[in-house]
Amino acid sequence: MAFFLILLIVLGGMAWIRFAPSDPGDWHVDPQVTADQDLAAGVRRRIPAGANGFDRLHAIILETPRTEILAGTQDDGQVTYVTRSKWMGFPDYTTVRENEEVLELWARSRFGQSDLGVNRARVEGWLQRLDADEG
Repeated sequence: MAFFLILLIVLGGMAWIRFAPSDPGDWHVDPQVTADQDLAAGVRRRIPAGANGFDRLHAIILETPRTEILAGTQDDGQVTYVTRSKWMGFPDYTTVRENEEVLELWARSRFGQSDLGVNRARVEGWLQRLDADEG
C-alpha cells in the first residue's frame, strides 16, 4: 500500500512538472540585464543587436526542439519562450528584449535550485549560431 502511495505521489509530481500552467505575468518580465551573468538556475546575456538581430535570433530559438512562445512579439520588442526538457518536461523560460541596439537575454529554470548548466549551454548555442549566420 505504501509503495502505491509513493508511486502515486511521484507520478503526480511528474504530471505537475509537465502540465503546470505558465503564467505570462510571472515569466514575461523585463530581463533587466546590465551585464553577462552565469547564475545557478540560469544565465543573463547582453549582445549587440546587429542588423535584424532580434529577427534572426527569434528564428534560431524557434528551431529549438520543444520550444514555443509564451508571450510577446517581436513588434513589442520582447518575447518570452518556453523550452521543455525531453524526458521530464521541465520548463525553462527565456526572455529576449531588444533594448535600443542591444539584445538582452535572461534564461532561467522554473523548478529547482540549479539547472545544471542547461540554460547556459542553450543560450550559448543560440548565440554561436547567430554569430555564424552573421559571418
